[in-house]
Amino acid sequence: MSTIKNYLSLVKFSHTIFAMPFAMIGFTLGVQSINIHQYTFAQILLKFLLVLVCMITARSAAMAFNRYLDRSFDAKNPRTAIREIPRGIISANNALRFTIINCIIFIAATFFINKLCFALSFVALFVILFYSYTKRFTALCHLVLGLGLSLAPIGAYLAITGRFDLLPVLFSIAVITWVSGFDIIYAMQDVDFDNSENLHSIPTALGRKNALNTSVLLHIISAAAVVTAGVYGRFGIFYWLGIAVFIGMLIYQHLLVKPNDLSKVNIAFMTANGIASIVFGVLVIADLIVF
Repeated sequence: MSTIKNYLSLVKFSHTIFAMPFAMIGFTLGVQSINIHQYTFAQILLKFLLVLVCMITARSAAMAFNRYLDRSFDAKNPRTAIREIPRGIISANNALRFTIINCIIFIAATFFINKLCFALSFVALFVILFYSYTKRFTALCHLVLGLGLSLAPIGAYLAITGRFDLLPVLFSIAVITWVSGFDIIYAMQDVDFDNSENLHSIPTALGRKNALNTSVLLHIISAAAVVTAGVYGRFGIFYWLGIAVFIGMLIYQHLLVKPNDLSKVNIAFMTANGIASIVFGVLVIADLIVF
């Protein structure tokens, strides 16, 4: 049991709450857009379970690989030295094995979803694993992280429909800008360390004040994307209540964090964004079911 707990901690399993609700939105949109007689209930349930497996294994692979690749930096950084690999709780080789196993399960799950998802699984893995290298050469690493998580609503929609549509793409735009924005805020904690190790980020490139302004801009785009999706999809009252909460949490986290005061970064990162994602996801799915 302790081993399972250690691996769940390694991949920060609790952070699944960020992308999972958007994957469920994409899946529900897909179910709503198909001929209900195209699948039996059992087939839809199987697709749903396979999407869950894909979400969990893809994210676990990405996080474990990030911890594996960054182990030397994590050991030097006082904020991250308590992580499992630097402390010797999980060996680097075991973290890499864990990454490979999750990648294999992810690809296998997509094979049983449909041919398109299987073909795109290799592209998805490239994006989410490549992110771990980006901080070594570009300040745009936050956008690559956002891109990886933004695949959730599109991927879940493709799992049930096998085709691309504008509405899940709008949700993916919301995710990429939302995640990129709050990752910039989170990265502000490591400006001094990143500079000393020649690691790249928006805060190291622009400074904390301009990084916060960039985060605000990204979150404005994210808010605009969910509003556009609401108008385009002709959603009902639950959706707009969800938008109110989502945008409210975006505003709240920017009220918490200041360039010279990072004491509430974790509240902004975990609490505000967790509430934004879960409440928005529940209300959007409720809207799709009711209306």
